[in-house]
Amino acid sequence: MNKTPLSLSARILIVLSILTIPLLTACSGSEGVVLPLAQANETDPFGATEGGEAEETRIIVLIAASIGLLLIAALVGIITNRLRLPYTVGLVLIGLALSLRGQEQIDIPPEIFLGLLVPPLIFEAAFHIKADDLRRDLAPILTLAIPGVLLTTFLVGGVVALGTGFPIAVALVFGALVAATDPVAVVALFRSLGVPKRLQVLLEGESLFNDGTAIVIFNLMVVIAVSGSFDLIDSLFDFILVAGGGLVVGFILGVLISRVIGFIDDPLIETTLTTVLAFGSYIVAEQFHVSGVLAVVAAGLVSGNLGPKAMSATTRILVFNFWEIAAYFANSVVFLLIGLQINLRVLVTDWQVIIWAIAAVLVARAVGVYGLLGVKSGVSLRYKNVLYWGGLRGAISLALALSLPASLGSARDDIQTMAFGVVLFTLLVQGLTMKPLINKMNLVQRSEAQEEYERRHARAVTARTSYERLKTMYNEGLLASHLWDRLSRPLEQRAEALARAVEEALLADPSLEIQELDSAFRDILQTQRSALTALLRDGIISEEIYSQLVGEVDTVLTDRHSNLLELLRLDTSKTIDGLLAMIVQEADVEDVIASINRLGLPVTRLSSTGSFLGRRNVTLLVGTIKALEENLKTAVTRASRQRVEYLPSPGQDPEMGTSVTVGGATIFAFDVERYEVL
Repeated sequence: MNKTPLSLSARILIVLSILTIPLLTACSGSEGVVLPLAQANETDPFGATEGGEAEETRIIVLIAASIGLLLIAALVGIITNRLRLPYTVGLVLIGLALSLRGQEQIDIPPEIFLGLLVPPLIFEAAFHIKADDLRRDLAPILTLAIPGVLLTTFLVGGVVALGTGFPIAVALVFGALVAATDPVAVVALFRSLGVPKRLQVLLEGESLFNDGTAIVIFNLMVVIAVSGSFDLIDSLFDFILVAGGGLVVGFILGVLISRVIGFIDDPLIETTLTTVLAFGSYIVAEQFHVSGVLAVVAAGLVSGNLGPKAMSATTRILVFNFWEIAAYFANSVVFLLIGLQINLRVLVTDWQVIIWAIAAVLVARAVGVYGLLGVKSGVSLRYKNVLYWGGLRGAISLALALSLPASLGSARDDIQTMAFGVVLFTLLVQGLTMKPLINKMNLVQRSEAQEEYERRHARAVTARTSYERLKTMYNEGLLASHLWDRLSRPLEQRAEALARAVEEALLADPSLEIQELDSAFRDILQTQRSALTALLRDGIISEEIYSQLVGEVDTVLTDRHSNLLELLRLDTSKTIDGLLAMIVQEADVEDVIASINRLGLPVTRLSSTGSFLGRRNVTLLVGTIKALEENLKTAVTRASRQRVEYLPSPGQDPEMGTSVTVGGATIFAFDVERYEVL
């Protein structure tokens, strides 16, 4: 009998799951892992039956299980990176493989999800969203997050009630439970592929706000299902109070912590304060019986837009890295636990209701995205297609499913089964097919110049590698002299020709040249930072000198327009006999600098506060020589794009005004007797 061989990815994931089973088994023993909160009772909050020893044992088991989960997550990350699979999908698959054994029992109370794992995920996402980006698409985001959640709740509830025969109150609880989207896997894919930033903001912004609104609506629906009574006015008032109260609490705490950070110059303390803000805003909001999730959203947005302005460059790097790691840990645990919580046997048994649930979610998502986001929303059809298919369900839906009260009776198990089925479908089916959809929508825009540069660069690297390998073989006596004489020269000439071709491709496109320069100098600066750390470790420099010098390097790393970086880019060996002061529009500055760089002239970018027509100006100081002045002026003229702006007169309608053509640069020339770069 012939057997179809498993794919490499399937075999690796199976082996990985087998290797991690003993780890969890060792942590859990024969009864599995049960977090202390899940075992708590009135007599002993830690479930201890033999005094302090039992309590200590359970704490050790909890720590061991947590470390085991993180180790599994790290192993999955290594494998999925090699196989180019979504990291979160790999975690879910491993969790499912472990759950099939039936011995590992990891009972996670919903409070752990909502109070410990969700805040870092939401805070990190909100912290990195710029207010300007959010303001641009606030209307479509709020449309999906508020009317969209309500529409999803009632549509899903109606379809499920119609298809399964469940009472409408129970179906509406399920509708609210799956109304919140969780596009973590999709956003990670967006970042790796280079999808337009606006699409990422739309999807992530919707998720941030609809998490909070969905939880509020879910709680209202649970009360209605348990009590059997419904009052529209009271429910609407409760929704506004809980949602609005959460945003107010988060906003106030975000402003306060950001102000405090402004008076402190200690990276560790400032990072600690952001941690206090992320978890504290959730706790304080819940104490006031308002939305803790929306409080974290507001706190993250305020802190991310106000806090970094008052931070030093070193602190900004530390804070960003810390929250990236915190979100990675939380994501790892959440998606691994999702796989562990899902019982595949139950899903197979109740496949009919799960099919209805999945169909209801897909229909409601289609109506919400294509219906609510009309033509006037400014969201293109390609973006809508990705928003529709990117509406994954994850941690929030799982946490709400686990928090269902026992008073719902048998309906509780039915809702949980449907919720787990929907979560599994969206993560595995939609998550794995998102990349082909993005490619089909042609959202990853790559210019011909970029592709040509990468092609030439790859060929140049392979040619140079071949030559170096041949040279190594000859030096080690593995290649005869006459073979070296015959092969080395052609290979070296080919490598040199390809290197020149790479240089031509860079010079043909200023944006590519700037990108490669930035990448190279960032590597150099990171090397400098490592060297300073080694000097501090060996006792060669003091803490004070280390902090000062690292601060200088970090300033360059975080400010891509730093004067030092501009100076490092340039060949200053020429004899400079003139100095030009240029005032250019901010929109043209990158192209202007690139044009000057190609002439081999030094340029320094200065801070400028001037403006014209509401557009900021930038002042550039350029060292030049007489023979190149005309070439420089021509290059700057070509790099400055012609645009039409409108200059309103005093008291005139802002939308009306006199058309003014903007372009070119204002140049002041000075003779210099001596020029040095310090």
